[in-house]
Amino acid sequence: MAGEPLVVCTDVARTYGKGPAAVVAVHGANCVIAPGARIAVVGPSGSGKSTLLHLLAGLDRPTAGQVDHPGLARGPMARQIGVVFQGPSLLPPLTAAENVSLPLCIDGVAEDEATARAWSALEDLELASLASNLPDELSAGQAQRVAVARVLARRPRLILADEPTGQLDRDSARHVMAVLTAASDALGAAVLVTTHDARVARALRIQWYMADGRLVQPERAPREGETR
Repeated sequence: MAGEPLVVCTDVARTYGKGPAAVVAVHGANCVIAPGARIAVVGPSGSGKSTLLHLLAGLDRPTAGQVDHPGLARGPMARQIGVVFQGPSLLPPLTAAENVSLPLCIDGVAEDEATARAWSALEDLELASLASNLPDELSAGQAQRVAVARVLARRPRLILADEPTGQLDRDSARHVMAVLTAASDALGAAVLVTTHDARVARALRIQWYMADGRLVQPERAPREGETR
């Protein structure tokens, strides 16, 4: 199982609505996410990137085609797939540290270990000084970094991040991408990031492109010193 693909999409499509008002968000996508892969899905807003990410995560079901997760162990996929959502996703009554540790406690991790892992993830993202802050005491960028910490603390095998740097300045975006790739190395996890930022895409080895709901031109970005 260790060497099997984490996700395989076969002719996957997602349509919203019916009849003349139907909108096809994803058209016949075929892709594979291998263990340890680092993938950027690049495309303009409305191109279907977020819909594809939700399909890959099992959060949405295709209206045609199939999404399989052959390389993931049996059991709740939420423990193996970590999703960083584009919009606000923190629970308002909980502090930053509590927001990060709560999913671990739900998973059955002991409270002391969950707290330690939450603090470690917050420190990696330079947020330890804000661990006791409530979400409404955080900027949009800080809240997004807490959401990234929450995913990393669970140590998933697949990290799916939807525009994780969209609320961040250039330095913070660079740091978040560095943390994501370092976590990929440490956990042996695959990372897929949707983005419209070419600088973010260049931080990842593989680049896929979406346009009008179609996944096109999957290719590996050249390594330093290589030419196409």
